Amino acid sequence: MIYDGRFPSGSEPMDDRTLYQTILGVQPPWRVGEVEVQAAAETVLVRLELDEGTTLRCPTCGTATPGYDRAEERRWRHLDTCQYQTVVVARVPRVRCPTHGVHQVRVPWAEERGRFTLLFEAWALRLLEETTLAGLARVLRISWGEAEGILARAVARGVARRGREPVRFLGVDETSFQKRYEYVTVVADLEGKRVLWVGDHRRQETLAGFYAELAAAQRAAIEEVVLDMWDPYIAATREALADGMARIVFDRYHVMHHLNRAVDEVRRQEQRALRRQGDERLTGTKYLWLRGAAQQRTADVRHLRGLAATGLKVGRAWALKEAARRLWTYRSATWARRFFDRWFAWAVRSRLPAIIRVARMMKRFLDGILGYLRHHHTNALAESLNAKIQELKYRARGYRNRANFRRAILFHCGGLNLDPR
Repeated sequence: MIYDGRFPSGSEPMDDRTLYQTILGVQPPWRVGEVEVQAAAETVLVRLELDEGTTLRCPTCGTATPGYDRAEERRWRHLDTCQYQTVVVARVPRVRCPTHGVHQVRVPWAEERGRFTLLFEAWALRLLEETTLAGLARVLRISWGEAEGILARAVARGVARRGREPVRFLGVDETSFQKRYEYVTVVADLEGKRVLWVGDHRRQETLAGFYAELAAAQRAAIEEVVLDMWDPYIAATREALADGMARIVFDRYHVMHHLNRAVDEVRRQEQRALRRQGDERLTGTKYLWLRGAAQQRTADVRHLRGLAATGLKVGRAWALKEAARRLWTYRSATWARRFFDRWFAWAVRSRLPAIIRVARMMKRFLDGILGYLRHHHTNALAESLNAKIQELKYRARGYRNRANFRRAILFHCGGLNLDPR
């Protein structure tokens, strides 16, 4: 089709004020009064005006209130017009409310005291899903501090919108912040598959701070808290929740992790002893003993059985570790306890100190371990969120402080409604 310079049927030419009135979504009593193109500065100024005689209202209570003083000019960055930065300019009057005092009236295109329009912040948040704060600042030609402010407002808005909704199943885990032993505690909603809360360190008072923020109805609604066997988290949960110990479930993968470490400790000790005798049977077998029987290839299973048949200590340790997996296959806690008693008797007679140490730990925490049988919850979601968090940290090349790290986690993993509009 060749354009002949005429407008299609039913359409009319649109002047610049009408154009910006439309794309800004400005509604009465506000209107576009003037559009100024500053070519040298590559900027478009869109001046908005308030209709004469407009009833002014208190931004806090909505009461009709007379104006207080002369309107003050303010500016907001808007989405670019082609390659030109677009700036919205308006004089915003102040009112004196008999209840709340002097305030500027609210404008519909931006948040209170905001420096960007709602549409600009919405686009910035969309970009932030794909890039870092530094990348966002470069693309949108704003400062790092302004980019961080957009993120902080979005997270605060999303958390406020979430309110005090009840959550039945929690997963608690820690993730590293910067140095090796610097952590933050992450609390996840296992049903909603989202991060609920992030706190500094992994101490008892850290998790206690999360529980303290919950309303009584929210604490009562919690049915299970899936934890690693970390005493500070256990103590915080026991003290914050009524019948707290009965609600704790110890993560099955964490238990198996302890057993795997015990098997590897046995292997390392035995390998050193065999090497002194010139025996290299265990060389290169580390991951054969760590993998579960279900994940082994047929050739690996034959190899393991052959090694175990030679009377190796690590063979006994591996057999005990694999037998322990049956604990989570029972439907009845009673039958699971009977199985554990038999397994525990076998473990303590194994003459393997590393295995005996883990077996006694499991006996101490058995009630929480068997809590898995109620709803079959694990911390697999928390571990996957942890992996995503570490990816965010790597992509950002670290975070300046813990507050920025917490906000980034909630932004990307919190399932929040962040839309400023």
